[in-house]
Amino acid sequence: MKSKINQTYVLDLLKHLLLTPSPSGFCQDVMKLVAEEAGKLGFSISYTNKGGGIITVPGRQEGKVIGLSAHVDTLGAMVRSIKKDGSLRFTSVGGYMMGSVENEYCQVHTRSGATYEGTILTTKPSVHVYPDAREFKREEASMEIRLDENVRSEEDVKNLGISVGDFVSFDPRPRFLDNGYIKSRHLDDKAGVAALFGMLELMKREQLAPAYPLQLFISTYEEVGHGAAYLPPEIDELLAVDMGAMGDDLSCTEHDVSICAKDSSGPYDYNMTSKLIDLAKREGLQYAVDIYPQYGSDASAALRGGSNIRAALIGPGVHASHSMERTHSEAIWNTIALLTAYVTEA
Repeated sequence: MKSKINQTYVLDLLKHLLLTPSPSGFCQDVMKLVAEEAGKLGFSISYTNKGGGIITVPGRQEGKVIGLSAHVDTLGAMVRSIKKDGSLRFTSVGGYMMGSVENEYCQVHTRSGATYEGTILTTKPSVHVYPDAREFKREEASMEIRLDENVRSEEDVKNLGISVGDFVSFDPRPRFLDNGYIKSRHLDDKAGVAALFGMLELMKREQLAPAYPLQLFISTYEEVGHGAAYLPPEIDELLAVDMGAMGDDLSCTEHDVSICAKDSSGPYDYNMTSKLIDLAKREGLQYAVDIYPQYGSDASAALRGGSNIRAALIGPGVHASHSMERTHSEAIWNTIALLTAYVTEA
């Protein structure tokens, strides 16, 4: 099945997703992109009250409904306050190290629709001025956004239309290398969304119907913990597609599709996980089975939200998650192949 994946389609879509700002709670533009892409493939999309999208695909038989989820929301920030010198204090959206966004270019998105460029810095950004600049603790209170505008005061900033509560997105800086490596912010989980659409495009082109009806749930609040806390009640099992973590005693690499047996919410469904492992072996895919103690997913949110479902988690291996992330295209192909095998297997 891997040989039939439209790689150009998947990578082009991934690039568009990465370049569309979408911190949690600010996903209207990326959801328009998702809806347009679904329409191109002949599928309509409906929405939850929180702005998540649901794409329904008929199956060959009844008996259960399989949910597949991935999230388009990313890490980001919001304006917490405007400082007297015209810089911005911010509050994080999602969980990341402050050191991972230091010196990053960003955009401030006002509620009137204007966008302003800026840079995230510490409040002691120069070693030529501050003797403790190197040791200075990186935390929210010691970080600020320097706007690329002629602002000298709080009033100057307010005159631009910037207000407390405006969203801040980080420059993703995507790079698609000839050797297959892909580095960018927000591969978590836009690589997973691209994999879902890669599966849809493959099934549409090859006229492959899923064994059971599918509901693809594109969530918009995963990074803050409640993306799939609500699921359509007809879903019987949910396979979340999110990034595979790497490091410490984990075996996942940037070429693998990760199969997560347990994360911070507890073990995933035994039978679903076992089936995924068996299918990965059968298809000859490069895969890893790991446990992620510091990790939660849309499946975790659905279980904690009270959904009466079975749940499992897979996704492409991603290095340096919630920082300057990197994966390899092979991990995405392996993920698409495993997804396709899972949903077409009766």
